[in-house]
Amino acid sequence: MEDFDRKKHWETIYDTKAVNEVSWYQPLPKTSLDFIQSNTITKDEAIIDIGGGDSFLVDHLLELGYTNVSVLDISENAIERAKKRLGSKAEKVKWIVSDITHFEPTEKYVLWHDRAVFHFLTNASDIEKYQQITALAIAENGKMLIGTFSESGPKKCSGIEIKQYSANVLEATFKKDFKTVECFFENHTTPFDTVQNFVFCSFEKK
Repeated sequence: MEDFDRKKHWETIYDTKAVNEVSWYQPLPKTSLDFIQSNTITKDEAIIDIGGGDSFLVDHLLELGYTNVSVLDISENAIERAKKRLGSKAEKVKWIVSDITHFEPTEKYVLWHDRAVFHFLTNASDIEKYQQITALAIAENGKMLIGTFSESGPKKCSGIEIKQYSANVLEATFKKDFKTVECFFENHTTPFDTVQNFVFCSFEKK
């Protein structure tokens, strides 16, 4: 995997597949919305969605009145699709095109959301970079939700290998800077009627 071009892979995916032709398609991201609504006090708190390029989460957050939303994705194609879908509303969002392991945050986030990005980081150095960035980017007492494929979930996604997690391993991965609030499992039904088992853990910055 040394020569794998992560950015090229995702640009191609979003250039060739429709929004409902990817396994992570979710018109109503209920788990994510419930977490955000229950862990924010005001609508102007800084929220970032990692890998949220063409996700519908940002649409729902804008509809709910959130005014300080950032969306980060490695794929410029994904972000451009989301902008086109949102029209003039896209101007209300801070769009960041970046590989998460190269992200240099310029603000502190009260809430960090990542559904199905972290498990694509399969080597130790990338995982360590992610840990360091979350510790730097998330405000004191800020909240984080990480959703990855569980040990009962797929071993590959979008044609590439992922890293499966148990709740215990996910908790241990972030224990240096975060305390675990809760972990739970959830099945996601894809547009192809297959089922993917996720483990979600929510954390609070120490």
